[in-house]
Amino acid sequence: MSHLDAIRSDEGYAEILANWDQTFYARFTDALRPAKGGARVLDAGCGVGQVVARLASGGFEAHGVDVSGPNIDKARQFSDRCRLYDGRHLPYPDDYFASVGALNVLEHVEEPEDFILELARVTEPGGRVVISSPNFYRVLGFRDYHPRMRGLATKWRNWMRLRDKRRQMKNDPASVRFDRMTPIVKEPFTPDDDAIVATNPLEMKFFLERTGCIVETVSCTDRYVAAPVDFLLNATPLRYLMFNAFLVARKKER
Repeated sequence: MSHLDAIRSDEGYAEILANWDQTFYARFTDALRPAKGGARVLDAGCGVGQVVARLASGGFEAHGVDVSGPNIDKARQFSDRCRLYDGRHLPYPDDYFASVGALNVLEHVEEPEDFILELARVTEPGGRVVISSPNFYRVLGFRDYHPRMRGLATKWRNWMRLRDKRRQMKNDPASVRFDRMTPIVKEPFTPDDDAIVATNPLEMKFFLERTGCIVETVSCTDRYVAAPVDFLLNATPLRYLMFNAFLVARKKER
């Protein structure tokens, strides 16, 4: 049984997503907006369609895919361009969208390396790819809601693991893979407890570049914060060690 099977018919998960505060996805949505009005945009893992709705209201041809039937039922209240898919192959031709994004999706997919490749495949040359996920290998920070983030001993192990991964990227790049995790299943359900991939900005940048993208920004802030705070948090390489992984990339022109 696939990990994704657990949410394919989960009405409760759809209700959680439906109650997201719009500040949660505002920065992601704005990063996805193409410069040209009417351009095609894809939210991969669109949930119940809030991002698609905001992009459509902005004059873009917004599409969404998700593995959950209840999610798509709700998303279609906003747009009939939201559709169910298998969680592996995006049902669109190459170079189809001006921008493509995935918000808190990468940590849940079974083949994250292939998922990033798929995002880049359906993006047109010069188009934008936006990926936002938790940084499970954070070394600095607070509000550590997952065991992979919590405690000084864990943070030390995270630091050592990131050092190992940097060495691996340099010496044996073909062997690099995201680390997998055992999902935490509990009641009541809490988003991100069921993550199966230890996402982090270092490897997300690595795989985006390997797919032929130029990474323009790497941030540890996935929501809007005061400009001075955002600058201070993201002005140095320490952003790779904190909070979240919010990356904006551009697919290379041929």
